[in-house]
Amino acid sequence: MTVGKMQSRDRSAKYSCPLCGSLETEFYHEDRKREFYLCENCKLIFVPEKYFLSQKDEKARYDLHRNTPGNKGYVNFLSRLLFFMGKVVPKGSKGLDFGSGPEPVLARMFSEAGYPVSTYDLYYSSDTSVFKEKYDFITIAEVIEHLGKPEKEMKMLWNCLNKGGWLGIMTKFYPLAKVEFAYWSYKNDLTHVCFFSERSMNWLASELNAELNFADLDIILLNKRDGS
Repeated sequence: MTVGKMQSRDRSAKYSCPLCGSLETEFYHEDRKREFYLCENCKLIFVPEKYFLSQKDEKARYDLHRNTPGNKGYVNFLSRLLFFMGKVVPKGSKGLDFGSGPEPVLARMFSEAGYPVSTYDLYYSSDTSVFKEKYDFITIAEVIEHLGKPEKEMKMLWNCLNKGGWLGIMTKFYPLAKVEFAYWSYKNDLTHVCFFSERSMNWLASELNAELNFADLDIILLNKRDGS
């Protein structure tokens, strides 16, 4: 799509939810650039695929990120995920950082703390052989909101976890008041296409047969129980 160019809006269109697949979706909000739909089943808010950026435009935006080891604010932000994962994952455990970005800051933090970590990123670390391995933990920090098909991606990663392993997600939950969503800056990033709620995460945990832990306001831990 061309950013800033208005497209025809048809609020009667039906879109299947990219998380649970339900057709119980309805128009929720629109701004100058995109429409947003709400799934009544799992309470995911999502952007229809017609508004997705091309891979070229998406990568160009990621290239502008300054998420480096020298950015103390960014390091402090990520350190919370390391803190909560460190409570449940023994040192020496093998991990994967999915969506590691231009610089794998989180992977380095885990490695320095005693956790060997591999990385994958569609644009910056795209060796898919990492998905042939099994891991004790997988981190997805500020990534799930970028995924056009989160259910598919989460199931793929879940299959890469050892039994008893942990999936650590960082993402911001959308405000429950509709009027607040209109002013929520997180939705304005054109690479963000899915927005989660606690109910969305509960649906995902149920689908994966995972134990769910809301560790912090934007940190969700899923444990792979026996039989999942």
